[in-house]
This record gives sequence, structure tokens and C-alpha cells, in this order.
Amino acid sequence: MKLFSAFIAGLLFGIGLIIANMVDPHKVLSFLDITGKWDASLALVMAAGLTIFSSGYFLLVKARKKPLLGERFFIPERQIIDNKLLVGAIFFGLGWGLSGICPGPALANVLTGDIKIFVFIAFMLMGMYCARLLIKLTQNKVAVAQIVE
Repeated sequence: MKLFSAFIAGLLFGIGLIIANMVDPHKVLSFLDITGKWDASLALVMAAGLTIFSSGYFLLVKARKKPLLGERFFIPERQIIDNKLLVGAIFFGLGWGLSGICPGPALANVLTGDIKIFVFIAFMLMGMYCARLLIKLTQNKVAVAQIVE
């Protein structure tokens, strides 16, 4: 049942992305171009998404001790804005701003068969791999530096 509900949630999310036209990089780039021909329609999509999320959060998550199909809610507890978060956000924003697409819409766009989407996904996966590798390398360096001291 968990897998089925996850599938339905993902399907609804993908359909929402398609209906909102967030799978069209030109639409997204027009939204990001505030000094040119700005298209503010995606702000309505964000407002609608935040409204639905907030309603669901306060009615379903805050009001319950545990989810319907799980043992506990997985809510991030860290509230610290550190360098990893900032650098990750910068790279995500740069990638989104340059390409006009982010991971969710990219996966929804797979069904179009457009080669550009597959190239985007390949580079996205390579970026994720490089980020994990960089994190491991920097953690090892810190560990070695602490041992030497």
C-alpha cells in the first residue's frame, strides 16, 4: 500500500507539473527573466502549491502523531543554514536558471522522448555523484587534519 500511495502521489505531482506547464523550460525561463518579458503565471502555481501543502501539513501532519501508512513522520530537524546547504542551493539555482528545468519536471519530461531531457538527467546524476564524492573527500580531509593536530 505504501508503494501504491507513493506512486499515486508522484503521478499527481507529475500531472500537476504538466498542467502548470512547469515542464516547459521556456515558460520557466520567462518566469526567471524579471528584467525582460516576465511571465508571472508560475507565481500562481507556487502560491497554489504552498496553500495546498500548508493545508495538508496543518490538517494531516500536525494533527496526527503518526502517518496513515508509516510508523513516524520524517520531518527535518536541522535548522542550521551551513555551507553545504548554501553551496547546494547556489548550484541548484544556477542549473535551474541556465536550463529552465529542475529534477521533478525533468523526470516528467522523460515521456516526451526529447534527447535534451536525457542529457539533462545524465548531467544531473553526474552532478549528484560529484557532490557526494566531494563531500566524502572533504570529510576525509577534516578527519585527517583532526588526527594530525
